[in-house]
Amino acid sequence: MFHFIGIDVSKATLQVYIPLKGENISIDNTDRSIRSLYSKLKKYYKKEAKELVFIFESTGPYSHRLERFCAEHNILVRLINPRQSANFAKALDNRSKSDIIDAKMLYEFHILIKEDEIKVPVIDATKENLGEMLSYYKLLKKERNSFSNHLEALDAKEGSIYIRKQLKKEIKQLKVKEESITQDMIQLIKSDEYLNERFENIQTFKGIGNMSAIALIHLFISYPGANRQEITALSGLDAIEISSGTSIQKRSRISKRGNTIYRSILFMPVLSTVIHNPYMKAFYDRLKANGKHSTLAQIAVMRKTMLIAHSLFKNNLEFDDELYEKRIQWKRDNCDKIT
Repeated sequence: MFHFIGIDVSKATLQVYIPLKGENISIDNTDRSIRSLYSKLKKYYKKEAKELVFIFESTGPYSHRLERFCAEHNILVRLINPRQSANFAKALDNRSKSDIIDAKMLYEFHILIKEDEIKVPVIDATKENLGEMLSYYKLLKKERNSFSNHLEALDAKEGSIYIRKQLKKEIKQLKVKEESITQDMIQLIKSDEYLNERFENIQTFKGIGNMSAIALIHLFISYPGANRQEITALSGLDAIEISSGTSIQKRSRISKRGNTIYRSILFMPVLSTVIHNPYMKAFYDRLKANGKHSTLAQIAVMRKTMLIAHSLFKNNLEFDDELYEKRIQWKRDNCDKIT
């Protein structure tokens, strides 16, 4: 029998709901406070302490300390997607929002939890480092784009020569930093034989360069058990249909609920993929011929490229042109039989 503990995580504190005592306690989000909390819980639950399950939201850097503590002390955890908890709170008609209310709400979420979703977290140092490097790369790129846009605006109105000179210098330095962190990520992947093999396999599909492969590798190792549909959803590329009866009929769109890093990095090489990869060019042209908007067709190419890369990663295989052509021909033949 599991004993669930709801924990609302914030930057500075953890609000903890302990159902056995019916109480909420607030502690600092520090290693020492978490250790003290666990000691208190073991006293409360005694022999049943091994059945404790911490329920908390995955909030990136703020929840990482708690997640790491659970991994080190073999504590069962159910990580909740913040969107799931927000929807659950609405279902409970929680009109007010506070740390105390959220902690109890997270405890109540246990009625929806399946047993196979409860596990001790595993901290993968390579995954963590790669994720932090990707975030830093995105920050550098965002800053460089911001400077570039400002420079274009100054060039258009022939603004201050001094400011333009400084901006060009900053842009050049940021580009050097981007190239440097990219090489560091590649070296990190190459230091792991398992990842390096799959990194090279993914790049056998034309259109997937270094940065795309790095982002895909991080996505796949972050969610090792995910299937095709889940990988699509985790990157925010799953389609959402909005329709109800005859009054509500809206165009389908992608959810954009996944990690933005993957979409932002994968979207840039799409045009190159369409030009240089004959299979993706044929796929893109067919979508355009069927009346799809260019952006929708590009997103479809990005999604298909990602799923092919996922297959290559899982099976540890290089892309096989001959086998892929046979699969395409088999689909065409079967479609003809159906029609």
